[in-house]
Amino acid sequence: MTYTITATAVRRAARAGLTVMAVLLLAAAAPAAPAPSTGDHLFLTVTRGDGRSGDTRGTLLLCDPPQGHSRAAEACAQLAAVAGDIGSLPPADVFCPMLYAPVTAQADGEWNGRQVEYRETFPNGCVLGARTGAVFALES
Repeated sequence: MTYTITATAVRRAARAGLTVMAVLLLAAAAPAAPAPSTGDHLFLTVTRGDGRSGDTRGTLLLCDPPQGHSRAAEACAQLAAVAGDIGSLPPADVFCPMLYAPVTAQADGEWNGRQVEYRETFPNGCVLGARTGAVFALES
């Protein structure tokens, strides 16, 4: 019998494994802290390029209480305002350079009991920040 595994299946399995590892690392880093809730959570990644390069940053954003990166509270508030729909975040009123240095943003997780899968490539980091607010602001 021959089995075929698609690249999408491999990526989803890898993201699921990374999510589990991130939760375990958060639990190991703060054993005295209460266990994270199974509520709203997203595994966020930002990759320089069109999504196939190796320069990827990622974090697990938990929203009860907000934790995961330096702007977690702001990101959780912005997501709450659009019911977890990243594509519906209102764009910021900023001017971005017309420089092509693509970045790919990806989010997988759960919001209000609903699965969230988001992926979009932006022309540059400025446009990413203008369109997604604090959600993908993984660096301070």
